[in-house]
Order: sequence, then structure tokens, then C-alpha cells
Amino acid sequence: MSAVDFTLLIAAALLALGPTAIFIRRLSWAATFIYASAIVMCGLFALIGLAGLAGYGIGSSQVLPLGLPWIGANFHFDALTAFFMVILGIGGGAISLYAVGYGRHEHAPMRVLPFYPAFLGAMAMVLLAADAFTFLLSWEVMSLLSWALVLTHHQEEDTRKAAYVYLLMAGFGTMSLLLAFGLLAGPDGAYGFAAMRGVTRTPVMAAVILVLMLLGAGSKAGLAPLHVWLPLAHPAAPSHVSALMSGVMTKIALYGFIRVVFDLLGPSAWWASPAVILLGAVTAVLGILLAMMERDLKRALAYSTIENIGVIFAALGLTMAFRANGMTAAAALAFTAALFHIFNHMAFKSLLFMGAGSVLNATGLRDLDGLGGLIHRMPVTSFLVLVGAMAISALPPLNGFASEWLLFQAVLLSPQIPQAGLQLMIPAAGGLLALAAALAAAAFVRIYGVGFLGRARSDAARCAVEVDRFSLAAMGLLAALCVLVGVLPGIVIDAISPVVEAILAGRLPDQGQDAWFTIIPIAEARSSYNGLLVMVFVALSASLAAWAVHRYASRQLRRAPAWDCGFPNADPITQYSSGGFAQPLRRVLGVNLLGARETVVMPLPGDRSPARLTVEVGDPVWGRIYAPIAATVSTVSTKMNRLQFLTIRRYLSLVFLLLIFLLLGLMIWI
Repeated sequence: MSAVDFTLLIAAALLALGPTAIFIRRLSWAATFIYASAIVMCGLFALIGLAGLAGYGIGSSQVLPLGLPWIGANFHFDALTAFFMVILGIGGGAISLYAVGYGRHEHAPMRVLPFYPAFLGAMAMVLLAADAFTFLLSWEVMSLLSWALVLTHHQEEDTRKAAYVYLLMAGFGTMSLLLAFGLLAGPDGAYGFAAMRGVTRTPVMAAVILVLMLLGAGSKAGLAPLHVWLPLAHPAAPSHVSALMSGVMTKIALYGFIRVVFDLLGPSAWWASPAVILLGAVTAVLGILLAMMERDLKRALAYSTIENIGVIFAALGLTMAFRANGMTAAAALAFTAALFHIFNHMAFKSLLFMGAGSVLNATGLRDLDGLGGLIHRMPVTSFLVLVGAMAISALPPLNGFASEWLLFQAVLLSPQIPQAGLQLMIPAAGGLLALAAALAAAAFVRIYGVGFLGRARSDAARCAVEVDRFSLAAMGLLAALCVLVGVLPGIVIDAISPVVEAILAGRLPDQGQDAWFTIIPIAEARSSYNGLLVMVFVALSASLAAWAVHRYASRQLRRAPAWDCGFPNADPITQYSSGGFAQPLRRVLGVNLLGARETVVMPLPGDRSPARLTVEVGDPVWGRIYAPIAATVSTVSTKMNRLQFLTIRRYLSLVFLLLIFLLLGLMIWI
């Protein structure tokens, strides 16, 4: 049995698990069976993907008598599919393991179980699809199933709003993809991917397809200004669904963009790359700024996803620029950085959403200002979330640093590009990415410090207990992956190399031959990094500092009240709040970029009413683009509502006038 056949069977089994959940819903072990089956099948996905990266099963195809009559349903397994199958397998498997424990806290599990395994199967079908019809059908099934999962807690008004916005953005994205594939097919209707690769296109047509892919895949991934559904949908969905959407589904969207732009479309002109680079850099800064201001834990993580998606798109834009100028080695470096960060984001963002779900289960709270002190009540969860926070903050020797370091190495090669505009623009975009990286570190210091350190700010946080072993095991696996990949990044780079070589006809040098697991992406004299030595240095220096403190410090035990900056009140409310931590950045950057406003109400002398500080921070994209569009649509639809009450005579007159208008248009067109 070929790799594509085996993968199709597993995907079909996952799709069939949905109806199965309905029939076994009354059994006590129904949820455990569904999630355990998903673990096994995702594990098989990961093994198939790893085998594909090793060269087994690459190039296998299958055509089923479904879909369009003249081409059927085409499926293909190549190196790019294998890489994203690894992401789906590892991410989906770990999240399903987490769901075994987390699902026990769901009040209505049957609103999740029929859709969850089918969602995994639909994502696998997207990766295998080798014609436009099969791809779009699988994409739409994936979107509808994820919409149903977002709508799990449909009794809440915010959930219904989130599902409505997500459905609108999903429909808009699918329409953009449909138009893109129509242009890719050309006048002969070559809807198979193999035929699309042979169609000749003008540079203008290629640019139009690129824009449509940015709209279609970018809306699903969370690229600004199409990101507005993420901060609504992720907090609304159950936490294991949020982890799956942010950690895995957004990567399927990136797969769609890479498949079309780098495979089906072929090399683009150099002037097409600046839009992708700038959109990525601006998305990264906007996303992390909004995360810095947000006090809802899951919403802050959703905004952080937007930041990382921006980083990946910037790396893909760099790949386009280098590829257009024939700089294969530099393009391979940028593309490797993009794929590496895709893998890393799956690991640490899934881990962080699991941690947020564990906190939600233990306390019932997502508000950072209601948490605090969880490191004492939930020590294992706190440690694992700390690993994820350090990884997403790009601190060495964890995995987030390795991929972002590769990206900045690619940025430093921009002076070799012959176009003066790109020579100026890429370093500027690199500066924005560096700003985003610094803000990410500040944002997660804020999230972890306010949420897990200090003293408990509420009774719920004060009475929290550690979560179940299934949840801890899933988080532990991803935390270990973050450390292992960060310490040994050369192994991942070499594993990614077949994908890079298949797309760009070039790759980075083999990193496995370097001593002490050092990675040398370009010339050794220019750059090198050794995660293992960094980890050894950190461990030795920390151990030495701890030994010195215990050896030379006083052994006398001293206790005193916590120092509250001169305030005698030891109430936890005197600690830094999430808003207070973000205040300096809110005043420096938020006022101009996010429209942040502070309103102070100070009572007059003698008035005993409390003083109030009101802070308003919003997404400028929503306020300046989507809110006016929504208001316009509402106004027009209200006025057009009169058409429902016309007489039959007026309806016939409108139909007659429309027919005349269409005939005139057809005559002018011909």
C-alpha cells in the first residue's frame, strides 16, 4: 500500500469517527474512545510524514472516481505534504491526548465529539489534495467543521458573534481561493495541480493570483488585516479546539499559500515580494502589540498567533525576493526559517493554549487580573507554561530562538539583492521583526508574571488545584519537544531540507556533519549557533550561582512581609496588574498605533466617590475597516428591505428592467 493510500484510509477513518460519536454518545467511555482513536491516527500521520521526509512514499498518487467527472479526485504525496503531515500528526496527537483529560470538564461533549475527529481528517485531505476541486471541497469541510467547534458554547452571545465573524471570513477566503484556482487553471480548465504547473502566465496574472492567495490563505492563517476572527474565535472555542486551530489549522492555511505560490505558480517577479514582506512585518508588530494590551489570557494568545503568522509570511516574502534574483542559497535559508518556525509555532502555541485551558479548568478564569500565585497551586503546569513562554519569546536555547535566528540571518543577506528598493525595505522590515521579537518577550513576561507569579488575586486562584495527568502528559511532551528542537536544531533543518530542495532546487548544507551539533547555515566565519553549548552554559552558570548563594549566604531563616513599594497594605491588589504592566508601552505606542485612550475621573475635594481610570484599547483594523463595512451593509439591507413588500406588478417590472440591462451589457461585451 502506497503512502497516499494509507494516509487516505486514516483520513477516512477520522471522518467516519464523527458519526460514530453520535451512535455511542450514551456510553461513558465515548469521549475517551474518540480522543484515543484520534491519538492513534495522528500518530500514524506523524510516522507517515517522517517516512516521507526520509524519502519513502514520495511521489505516490491516487485518483478516485469522485469530484469533477472528467478529472476525478486526485491525491498526491510529496515532501511538502509529508512535512505538514508531521505537523498535523504531532500537534493533533498531543492535543488529542490533552483532550482526554480536558474533555471530562466539558458540559456538553456531544457538541465537540462529532466534529473533532472529522476536523483532523479534513485537514489531512487538504494536504493530500492534488486538484482544485478536491482542495476546495476539503478546505470548505475543514472550515465548516471548525466553525461548528467554535460554536460549541452557543448559549453565550460572544460565542455566536465569534462564530458569525469566523464564518464570514471563511466564506470570503474560500471565494478568493476559488478565483485563484480559476486563474491558475487557465483557459483550458486545467484543474489538476500537475496541469496547472505547465500553464504559462503573464507577470500581471501571477501578481493577481498572489493577491488572491494572500486573501484566501491569509484570512485563514490570520494575516492582517484579515485576522479579526482569531481573537474572537479562540477564546470562544474549548481550549483543546483553540490549540488545534491555532497550532495546526493555521499551518494548513500556510500550506495552501506555499503550495500555490511556490509550487503551482512558479517563480514570481521580484516586485511581488515587498507586499508579502511588509504585510508579514506589520502583522507581527500589530499582533504582539494587541497581545501586550489584552487581559484575557486566551485572547492574548490568539493575538500572539497573529504575530507569529506575520513572522512566517515575512520569511516567505524573503524567499520570494531571493528566488526571483536567482539567489538559491539565500532563498533556501529564508524558506528553511519559515518552515522551521511553522513547526516551532505548532509546538509552543499548542502548549500555551493547553496551559490556558488548564488554568481555565482549575480556576474558571481567563482574566489575568483574577489570577496570580498559580506557581504554588499548579507547579507542574506553571513550569510547562514557562517553557512555552520562553520558547515563544525566542530565548535560547529553546526552539523559537533557532528559527528566528535563521530568519535574521536571511535578513542580513539582503544587501546582496541587486534592487535598491529591496535593499532598503528588507532591513526596515527586519527592524519591525526585531521590535516584534522584543515585544513578544515583554508580552509573555507580563502574561506569566501576572498570571502565575506573585500572590493570588482571587479566591478561585487561591483554591486552584493541579490538572489531570493526561493534560500534564500532553503539555510535557510538547515542552520536551521545544527544548529538544532548540538544543538540536540541526536535526530539524536536515529533516526539512528535502522540502526546500523540492521547492527551490537548493538546500542548506548538511548540518549533521558539524561538530557538537553546531548549525552553520551559511559561511562559518559569518554565523554559527550551538544550542547544546548554550544550554550547557546556562545550566552551569545557574548551578554555580545557586551554589554560591547557598554556600556563602546566611543560613538563618528570615521571614518578613512582602515589600509593596512603601505601602503597608499587603493586599494582593497592590501588585502590578496586567494593565499597569502594559501602561508604558500603551502610552508610547498604543496611542498612535492602536488608538488607546485613558480617561481619569477624579472626584472633587470632599466627594467620597472613588477615582476611576478607564482604558480603551481596540483593534484599529476592526474600527477602521470592518465596523464601517458592517454599518454600511446594515444600512443598505435595511433600506433594501422594502423590496419584500412590492406588488407582483412591480416585481415583474424589476425583472424586465434587469433583463434589458443584462442584454445591453452582453451586447457591449461582445
